[in-house]
Amino acid sequence: MNMLSQENILKVLIAFNPWWKSGAVRSEFAKAYRRFAFYEAIKMMRHESIRRTIILTGTRRVGKTTIQYQIIDDLLKSGVTPQRIVFISLDHPLLKLCKLNDILDCYHTGIYGNEDCYYFLDEVQYAADWDQWIKTIYDTRPLSRMAATGSASPVLKKKAAESGAGRWTVIQVPTLSFYEYCEILEVARPEIPVDVKPTELLTYSKRNLNLLMTQLSGLQKHFNRYLTVGGFPELALAKDDYLAQTIMREDVVDKVLKRDIPALYNVRNATELERIFLYLCYCSSNIIAVDVIAKELEGVSRVTVDDYIGYMESANLTYRSFPIDMTGKQILKSKAKIYIADAAIRNAVLMEDGLLSVPEQMGIAVETAVYKHIAAFYYQNTTSVGYYRDGKRGKEIDIVVKYPGGKILIEVKYRENVSIGEKDAIYEWADSASSALVITKRENDYGIQPSKGSKSILRLPAFAFLYLLGNAEKHGYKGARDLYARKRRL
Repeated sequence: MNMLSQENILKVLIAFNPWWKSGAVRSEFAKAYRRFAFYEAIKMMRHESIRRTIILTGTRRVGKTTIQYQIIDDLLKSGVTPQRIVFISLDHPLLKLCKLNDILDCYHTGIYGNEDCYYFLDEVQYAADWDQWIKTIYDTRPLSRMAATGSASPVLKKKAAESGAGRWTVIQVPTLSFYEYCEILEVARPEIPVDVKPTELLTYSKRNLNLLMTQLSGLQKHFNRYLTVGGFPELALAKDDYLAQTIMREDVVDKVLKRDIPALYNVRNATELERIFLYLCYCSSNIIAVDVIAKELEGVSRVTVDDYIGYMESANLTYRSFPIDMTGKQILKSKAKIYIADAAIRNAVLMEDGLLSVPEQMGIAVETAVYKHIAAFYYQNTTSVGYYRDGKRGKEIDIVVKYPGGKILIEVKYRENVSIGEKDAIYEWADSASSALVITKRENDYGIQPSKGSKSILRLPAFAFLYLLGNAEKHGYKGARDLYARKRRL
């Protein structure tokens, strides 16, 4: 019996491509809500003069495959012949065993013989030499278009730099922002100016700032649930939060630690991966020392800890934030701060009752969410997102965004009755930055306060800051949305 026969491969392909018969994508696959990344991807897919292969990367269940189905749905509705579109899930047990060229040969022999087609490859990192095949398809089939997904960002980016230069565009798909969460749940939201940005509120009059904060105040009641399950589209829509957290542990965390990372990096002991990840969950938003982790987790070497933290970051489970010196000097001995990729992941793993009712834990969750939003917002720009620490004086700024034009300083103070003064690094360094913000807890804890120098510091409640950042991100995609809307009307 030839398990990898063309007949068997074709059966799997037909199952994954029902539009070959029906002419349409099932509505439950091409969901109505469009992530920001969809508009970025469809803009590249439809570009008339620039041809690029699109690589969508992000952790499990963030909606990468859904975006592919939405692009397919868009193509079908615009009149593309169904057989010209092929979706290939390289995570399927049978297709994992096949060479990519054999799968493509089967498709072209049995379904569509021409080269002017649209290829959609899901979890592309599971195909051997996938980068070379994508390069070959791009170079030899100039009428084709291609989109792929993958869960290992640095691996994909490295391959893109090596063999995909000038051919690939990597699009990050993070977990839902608070703005997207509010959109997808269709919560009551205020009409606010499209051009409002958090840093520009420093120029607002007291009256206008009061008006804006009053408009946004109704969103605070949704913020705690967002921190609990809100980072993943399907789970955000679920009615059972306990079950949603269970699914998050099983599908997002367990499958990555027990299957994806071991398969990608030949890890033999998944238990050590789990122990290190659990340790990082407790340490989220803190500076970590690899030597200390290795010592506390007896039996795990320093090299293993360092490698595994890198693997988890590549699988989009964690972020590492490195120090940025405010004076421009190089930092030779740098320890990273660790952040779990989404506060909801951390809460699902730790499973502590009332986690978000404990002030210290709530502060960790909010700083984790703020860092995630900042990292996602700036990932395409020429920026560094890190932190500042003066070890001698024990002063720190939680998040520093360094870009060619200056720095943005962000301090998260998610607790009652917060005061910022001479003891705080952000008070001292605000004058040398483009903007300085303190993220607060209470909905009425906002406004402008002085710093050590001539520049002021903006105070904003966490829910308002994250929502306004999402609003700015949304309208950064305005051109892509307008283009998409115009083409749908034609």
